[in-house]
Amino acid sequence: MAYSPEFEIRTGQRQVLISGAPVPLGARAFDVLAYLDAHRGRVVTKQELLEHVWGGLAVEEGNLTVQISTLRKVLGARAISTVPGVGYQLAAPDEALAPLVHAEAPPPLPDKPSLAVLPFANLTGDPQNEYLVDGIVTDLISGLSRISGIFVIAATSSFAFKGKVVCLEDVGTDLGVRYVLEGSIQKAGGVFRISVQLVEAETSHTIWSQRFTGPEAEIFELQDRITEEVAAAAEPEVLRAESRRSTTKPTDDLQAYDLCMQAFPYVQRLTTFEDFEAAKALLNRALERDPGYAQAKALICRITLVARSARWISLDEARTVLPLADTVLADPRGDALALAFAGHAIAFLGRDPVRGVRILEQAYAQNPNSSQVLNAAGWVNVYSDRNETAIDRFSRFIRINPLDPIIGQARCGLGLALIQAERVEEAVVVLEQAYAEAPEYLSIYLGLLWVYWLIGDLDKVDHFGRMILAREPDMTISKHFANIPFIVTPRLRTIEGAFRHLGIPE
Repeated sequence: MAYSPEFEIRTGQRQVLISGAPVPLGARAFDVLAYLDAHRGRVVTKQELLEHVWGGLAVEEGNLTVQISTLRKVLGARAISTVPGVGYQLAAPDEALAPLVHAEAPPPLPDKPSLAVLPFANLTGDPQNEYLVDGIVTDLISGLSRISGIFVIAATSSFAFKGKVVCLEDVGTDLGVRYVLEGSIQKAGGVFRISVQLVEAETSHTIWSQRFTGPEAEIFELQDRITEEVAAAAEPEVLRAESRRSTTKPTDDLQAYDLCMQAFPYVQRLTTFEDFEAAKALLNRALERDPGYAQAKALICRITLVARSARWISLDEARTVLPLADTVLADPRGDALALAFAGHAIAFLGRDPVRGVRILEQAYAQNPNSSQVLNAAGWVNVYSDRNETAIDRFSRFIRINPLDPIIGQARCGLGLALIQAERVEEAVVVLEQAYAEAPEYLSIYLGLLWVYWLIGDLDKVDHFGRMILAREPDMTISKHFANIPFIVTPRLRTIEGAFRHLGIPE
């Protein structure tokens, strides 16, 4: 149902009219609507609504969710927008909410239950707990992604909506999912209270809601319970047993876990050397508390790989993490994400793509729905000249995680795989799009130099050649091939012609 521009609130009579006709509305729903209308120009937090409408009574957030769902049925799904992790906003009567992601055709719904988990509202009373709330939600997404029967949008794409006014119907359409999970987290006296709602995106109808309460020491158990019940609500009976096996307890030291969660926002958007140093310091502190914490070790591998790719550190400095990667592989728990980061580091920094492929195949077998596993698998396969597999992994990463900050880098990998698979015209389109998404990424310059050399566009070869030499003025052909993690095939050697054309020394 479209949002009606003709609804009217008569506060004195406690009445709502649509097109001049009164509509039945419960007292709580009316109070929620009246408060949203009185504050139409801003986002109203869930806590504010609970305090105003229920007058300080201790009620569950699910009560508010029920009233929002009722109002959307009456006024239309677009009448009340969600701001993930914050609250709700009443749309202006003449407001048309634009598509959220892109103008191209939205992706089709997968042939299994599909889900996007939006950032949860931080109701702990302390803004400094934002990283904690986001970390719990990220872990929840990771747990759900391990269930083969559910298609889950990756955390970095879901979190792109944090703080933005969105229509849940648009979220579902633009990300290609049937369900949206939203919720909030409270913390008092060392006790967590996590409220969650599973909403059908097309109708904004709440199909399941629940509250989970437990002490901080049981946070992993709470995450497991939420994962299990969300899975069961999305597809009753079939997924419940599998969801029980979806997560493993990563550490017994909650302070080490907290330090990892503080580092994770840096890991997801590592854009400066200062971010790298801050993340590394937090992760090293986590390892001081729990020297066997595989996730912390794997994240150090990941940020070091990124730092080397950005040329913030030398190859010799980066290779100091390789023994750490080996200890991750020796961990009997074999977490898929940890394996993926360690395997990628071994392939890229250790110049051992064949071993990297073996490790990533193990990670992929454990969690084929993880966007991070798919991205790492794409890269190690393109290094190894396994191009059709690389194309599949990168394409699935882009589908699961269309808003990830590293989407341009992943699309670059896809373009390189297409060149090696001799699909040059497709590679041009993909690499140009990658360049638009990540204009500072050096590997894209190399990919575009290569592909334009193959099709004979020398003006663009010269253009991207100048950009490469500005970043690496001491580049030589032999140094280039010595430093890349790729298996050097005759196809890969064709880029030498472009290098010689540019006057790059042997």
